[in-house]
Amino acid sequence: MSAGAITMMIIAILIVWGGLIAAILKLRGHPEPPEDDEAPGPVAG
Repeated sequence: MSAGAITMMIIAILIVWGGLIAAILKLRGHPEPPEDDEAPGPVAG
């Protein structure tokens, strides 16, 4: 493998893993609220 190919491989790995880590950190800091599957309706009773 040439030096250029190794450099490009390292850059690609850093972009992919860096994006994954950034997404995890963002979701840990600002979690999305859970979505309800059903809309609230009248209470049967």
